[in-house]
Amino acid sequence: MNSVIGTSEFLTRSEEETRALGERLGRFLRRGDVVLLSGDLGTGKTCFTQGIARGLGVSVPVNSPSFLIMNEYQGRERLFHVDLYRIEDVEELDELGLWDYAERGVLVIEWPERGADILPGDGLIVELRYGDRERERRFTFVPRGERGRELAAGIAGAP
Repeated sequence: MNSVIGTSEFLTRSEEETRALGERLGRFLRRGDVVLLSGDLGTGKTCFTQGIARGLGVSVPVNSPSFLIMNEYQGRERLFHVDLYRIEDVEELDELGLWDYAERGVLVIEWPERGADILPGDGLIVELRYGDRERERRFTFVPRGERGRELAAGIAGAP
């Protein structure tokens, strides 16, 4: 882990380590939290979200919502897993009432770049990149606002 100006960096070497890192974050999440997952195709955004779901106590399989835009899961908090990859116009997000879901649970958004103009200012950005080896993934946690700083600090100090 490397902490510089509130950011934290992590390296995982397998899908299970990626899920475990997501689970660590999931344990800290509560209703109203927004996590933005940014990274190329195949970097592990859905795998990381599976871990978040585990940390929230979700007991059913978590799949990519690419074709549905959003999947909902029940745990100790509701998890709304959103994939904006297929969104072509940010007005579609207004029609979905996307931000209303954050009031009802935890909102995890893949491909936040597609709706950058209307994303909330508070939360946690998780940037995913390929590592040097085949299964390695690099994660950078970038806090936005006070709650984002709390989440980044929590995961940085979690075992």
